[in-house]
Amino acid sequence: MAVNGNPTVRRRRLGAELRRLRLARGLTSTQVAARLLISQPKLSHLENGRRAIKPRDVRDLCGLYGVTDPQVVDALMQMATEADRQGWWVACGEVPYAAYIGLETEASSLRCYEPLVIPGLLQTPAYARAVIEETIPRATPEQIAVRHEVRLRRQSRAHHPARPFRLWVVLDESALRRLVGSRQVMREQLQHLNRLGAQPHITVQVLPHSAGAHPGISGQFSILDFPGAATGTVYLERFTSDLYLEKRSDVQHYSVVYDHLQAQALSPEHTRHFITRAADELPIAASLPGRP
Repeated sequence: MAVNGNPTVRRRRLGAELRRLRLARGLTSTQVAARLLISQPKLSHLENGRRAIKPRDVRDLCGLYGVTDPQVVDALMQMATEADRQGWWVACGEVPYAAYIGLETEASSLRCYEPLVIPGLLQTPAYARAVIEETIPRATPEQIAVRHEVRLRRQSRAHHPARPFRLWVVLDESALRRLVGSRQVMREQLQHLNRLGAQPHITVQVLPHSAGAHPGISGQFSILDFPGAATGTVYLERFTSDLYLEKRSDVQHYSVVYDHLQAQALSPEHTRHFITRAADELPIAASLPGRP
């Protein structure tokens, strides 16, 4: 499902959760609409995130669906209260992946597989700038500056003291070997990666080339989980548009794939040694002109 923009991220998450609860209760949207004295199209809009929903309506729906856990009810009502709150990134101007940032901000954990580059949450400022400059053709200096600022501000989510964020990253060896920016930029990035991987809420594993073919060979993906939600969201980054998969079967499929990647990757301890060797083995001569 393609997604454009934000702040409907919370609405979509809330609507998807309410739809899941309705289906688990075995009720049709027509039946629910009749009991709440609203139209069926209105209920569909609420479940699709196209229309705001009031906390008291969420409470009524939870009662109808037999939800008795007060923590679940409170979490859903809080989502309704905050549904239209603008994120900090809105003030930065046009951000192509604003919907993803909204999800990342609300997530309690993130599992990420990256075959080519170090993930944005773990990038140094110099590495981040080099990636942005070298991967976005025809980007203006202003566009580069905005993306760089947003990427660095996103990283605070991984270190939020009041809202612990569980981050698990599996990196293909290619992401370590690819020279980005310069040898110095790359060396500092690998050292930074090791420092972050030593933190208790961040796990980094490397999938070496010697592992051969593996389930992640088709490309990058991330799995986001949310507090109080029965299922998460799979994010697939593409060049011109991104995909967000929310069906339980899709999330389960990618979770199984991620389990296999974790099993085939080096342990966190062996990963740290591997990254250290990769930094020591950076080429003496740059492969491209002008790279020190």
